Amino acid sequence: MSAPMAQALPEFLDTLVPEEIFPGADRFGPAEGKPMVARAYANNKQIGYVYLTTDIVNTRGYSSKPIDVVVGLDSNGTIVGAKLVRHHEPIVLIGIPQSKVDNFIQGYVGLNMITTPRRPNAPPPVDIISGATVTLMVIGDSITRSVMAVARHYNIGKPHQEVAQAIAEPVQKRIIDMSLDETKSWDALLEEGAVRNLHISIDDVNKTFEQTGRQGAIDKPEKGDPDDTFINLYAAVVSVPSIGRSLLGDAEWNHLRDRLKPGQQAILVAGEGVYSFKGSGYVRGGIFDRIEVIQQEGSFRFTDLNHQRIADLMAAGAPTIKEIALFTVPESAGFFEITEPWRLQLMVQRVLNVREKAFVTFDLDYELPQAYTIADPDAPVMSVTADKTQPSTTLATSATTAAGAPATVSAEETISLEDAEAYEPLWKQIWKSKVVQITIVVIALVLLAGVFFFQETLAKHPVFYDRFRLVFLTFSLFYIGWFAQAQLSVVNVLTFTSSLRTDFQWEYFLMDPIVFILWCATAISMVFWNRGAFCGWLCPFGSLQELLNRIAKKIGIKQVNVPHGVHSRMAAIKYVIFVVLFGFSLYELSLAEQLAEVEPFKTAIILKFIRTWPFVLFAVLLLLAGLFIERFYCRYLCPLGAALAIPAKMRIFDWLRRYKTCGNPCQRCANECPVQAIHPEGDINPNECIQCLHCQMLYHHEEKCPHLIQKNSKRKRTKAPPPQSLPQETVVRFIPNAGKTGNQ
Repeated sequence: MSAPMAQALPEFLDTLVPEEIFPGADRFGPAEGKPMVARAYANNKQIGYVYLTTDIVNTRGYSSKPIDVVVGLDSNGTIVGAKLVRHHEPIVLIGIPQSKVDNFIQGYVGLNMITTPRRPNAPPPVDIISGATVTLMVIGDSITRSVMAVARHYNIGKPHQEVAQAIAEPVQKRIIDMSLDETKSWDALLEEGAVRNLHISIDDVNKTFEQTGRQGAIDKPEKGDPDDTFINLYAAVVSVPSIGRSLLGDAEWNHLRDRLKPGQQAILVAGEGVYSFKGSGYVRGGIFDRIEVIQQEGSFRFTDLNHQRIADLMAAGAPTIKEIALFTVPESAGFFEITEPWRLQLMVQRVLNVREKAFVTFDLDYELPQAYTIADPDAPVMSVTADKTQPSTTLATSATTAAGAPATVSAEETISLEDAEAYEPLWKQIWKSKVVQITIVVIALVLLAGVFFFQETLAKHPVFYDRFRLVFLTFSLFYIGWFAQAQLSVVNVLTFTSSLRTDFQWEYFLMDPIVFILWCATAISMVFWNRGAFCGWLCPFGSLQELLNRIAKKIGIKQVNVPHGVHSRMAAIKYVIFVVLFGFSLYELSLAEQLAEVEPFKTAIILKFIRTWPFVLFAVLLLLAGLFIERFYCRYLCPLGAALAIPAKMRIFDWLRRYKTCGNPCQRCANECPVQAIHPEGDINPNECIQCLHCQMLYHHEEKCPHLIQKNSKRKRTKAPPPQSLPQETVVRFIPNAGKTGNQ
């Protein structure tokens, strides 16, 4: 992935107050260089750099538009200031207070990504905002990667003498010595550093949370003796024959060796104490979210596909440890060099309330002892630059002047900017972290497709149909809506059409896998069943309306019957709303996103009604109206429904069956349709139909459908047996002569 072509720093530079972005600075120099930066000065002395994240790395969020963050970086590599200057994220524009996003960004201030990407004693950047996870992940990822890229280019974080010395020293790349396979004791492995240990006491954890300054976290300290073990964490590279054979035993090591792919590594992690490094997140989401492997600016997490449980350590003298896990390094972590230093970062979380958590991190540093490695005879000699190695044949001359200004950057040096983005894209990380959610939703979609393809069979069993629909609507509300927060919105439509006119890239829309999958399913279903698959079954807010209306009917709330003429005119309102929003999006997308608050989805589904009172009142009023008129909002106001309904005429199939008598004279389906999508003439309006299949249930119901009742009645009369007093043949024989013989 290359860096963005546009350089937007000059656009913001004149509007920034130096002290606000870079404390102590009195002015900024001009925007210059590649990557583009502006030097920060205090009394004409350069003290650091200011840059825009979008000039360095891709920072496209859920809206597919750039999220511009200005970052101040001092000469030591410490982030001294950061400010969100422009974005188009709908959840932040309306749903989330700007102050909360600013607080999240400020969590990076004070961190040094060069020496220690996250200091254990500093408040780490924490996502405590429900509903804005994707946006904040993008912001955090872009700050981290951009700092590393700028630092590498401008030799930030190392003094001039150290840089010059490092450049002069040739380095030979090292690889694992696979010929060493002697077994060693536990104590020997610990002593030489083949097994590394991190011990954290309860007092350590409580003090670290105190240093964050978050009162909610401080008020909930860990219980127990301060000297008790919170966690005793161990890590070792077991793809090294000697280490692996010592810790795993011959049989397990041979099995591991046979299944590892060429160049693939394996890491053993073990822990004991009151805190689990595994947690339970991997059970729900398939990812071990409490530990992360970090090497320079690259990082990765393990998933359940990389995991194997180990019962005991086989090294002589090894202690009995409660949790032992064998992890294979995922193939996507192509940047990871096992012979280079790395660290295992442990995240410790503290629940503050139902919506907020606080996190701190601790690092277990690991470097494979050189005794287990040999020089790679096939690799060229490397020359060390400020913080990484490059082939000596492409080493560019670069150094930091006494004033801290960089020398000229040659074309060869631009390679490192791409290297800063070489590790796995963020959207892939998000998809892997949501494997379980994706699987559940895909299964639900396959099940729903089965319902539609075999709807005639389902409609013949009205009791099962009703219960199945009730369960599916509940799933859509609670799992897709409130848990996965995958409520589709008209904002998605506006963003997509806008990106088609500008700089469409798929990765922007892949940031939220559940939303992406639902949109793909909705687009496909429109060919078969128009908008009904989503609006009638998958929309969380639509499900909420229908479930509440069911309750209303159960408790005896009388339903309002809207005359067909009035209903038809009111249904046009949602199309007007959509056209207005679409028109504004052509002018200014951010304005259209704000006007899209006519949708109550963010309030009722994404934010679960935890919002300022005007938005909550609006959503509640719509739901109250739905108690008297089923799916009131869907019928008359939903711009997303209108957007999906417009291409309804493009559908290839017409699955809903009708009788010739439907509408003339029978009006039962029209009267019972929950959204009045059936005209009095009997035709079904595909623009309004939500594919609830109620009319199909009536179509096959022999006790409710007047057509079937009349048809069955005629069939019974036709097959009625003759009078039982005389045999049938007797009646046939005597009737012709009845007039002549009289009463016989």
